[in-house]
Order: sequence, then structure tokens, then C-alpha cells
Amino acid sequence: MARTVWRSTVGKKAVMAVSGLIMLLYLIAHMIGNLKIYFGAGEFNHYAHWLRTVGEPFMHYEWTLWLIRVVLVVAVVAHAVSAYQLSRRDIRARPAKYVHARPRASYATRTMRWGGIILGLFIVWHILDLTTGTVHSGGFQAGHPYQNVVDTFSTWYGDVIYIVAMLALGLHIRHGFWSAAQTLGVGSRARDRALKTVADVLAVLLTAGFIAVPVGVMTGVVS
Repeated sequence: MARTVWRSTVGKKAVMAVSGLIMLLYLIAHMIGNLKIYFGAGEFNHYAHWLRTVGEPFMHYEWTLWLIRVVLVVAVVAHAVSAYQLSRRDIRARPAKYVHARPRASYATRTMRWGGIILGLFIVWHILDLTTGTVHSGGFQAGHPYQNVVDTFSTWYGDVIYIVAMLALGLHIRHGFWSAAQTLGVGSRARDRALKTVADVLAVLLTAGFIAVPVGVMTGVVS
């Protein structure tokens, strides 16, 4: 039954919707945590340490954090695979161009695929930069996330990569949230305006919240 659902277009769209909402919840929590950097190094580093001790003593050190990571990896892979397969299915269904021009879609809709690629590449860079320190500038300091963040956003390319990715994220959320609501049957003619408003608000708040961190470093508020 699960295989039948997965093979169907509706099933793939449902997987995209659910995995997208899981990632959205994580992004909201992640943004709130990131903004703690404005309260100083002590507060931010303490928060980073707390993430590794959540659930103790029932959960071992970092077990909860790794559980969250596993869920996120599964969500990202499921989202990306279903998006790719739906895209290929759409191309196969209509290999030739439409005789009459289709109504012009929104900018967010037309850039969903490229936005997804940008975000996928950004996730890899972000992990290598601030989790493993592989591509980190200024000397990665394990256990000192505040200084690592400041190092990253003290470089012009760190700022550019992050801000471009967050702009792509905002567009992705704006279209994706509304689409997920339609797929899961929440949308209706009466609710569409409210859902689109919620999508716009989420996109703006998350984009602004994430970009506030590099802006804080660039302006010297966070140093």
C-alpha cells in the first residue's frame, strides 16, 4: 500500500507537503535560536550546549540532537526526491510546449526548482562551515559557536552565500506553504486568502530573522 501511494502523483505531493512542514517547524525553531546571538556569546554558546543535553538523563548526551538530525535528513531527502520525480513526470506528460501561452505564474512559483537547488547546495556548505568546520574561515573553534558565526559573517562571501540562500528560502516558503495546504486538503476558496497571508508572513519573518544574524555582524552589533 505504501509503495502504491508513493508511486502516485498525489502520494508524492503528500510526501512533499508533510516533509516541507517538518522542515518549516525546524526553521522557525532554528531562527529563534539564531537570534539569541544578539544576547551575547555566553547566552548563544549556552544555548548551543543545551541543544546537546536536551532529554538528559533519559537521553544520552547529543542523542536528542542526533534524532532531530536524522528526522531532518529523512525530510530533506524525501522532499528532494519527490520534487525531482514530480518534475520529471510533469516533463514527460507535456514534452512539447503549449500552443497557447499559460497564465504567468508568480516569481516564487517559477523559481521553486532553482530555489530548491540553491537551498540544497547551501545546506551542504552550511554544515561544512559551522558544524564540521571543514570550509570555515578564521579557524574553527569546536564548542564556540558564537565566534564561529562571527568569523563566517566577517567575510564577504559568507554574507553573500547566506543572504542569497535566505532569499531563496523565503520564496520557497511563500509558495510551498500554500501548496502544502492545498495538497493536504486544508485549502478552500474561503481559506485561500488567509493561507496566502500566512505564507507571506512566514516567508518575510523567517527571511528577515535569518538575515538579521549576518547583518548584526556586518554592522558591528554582534562582534
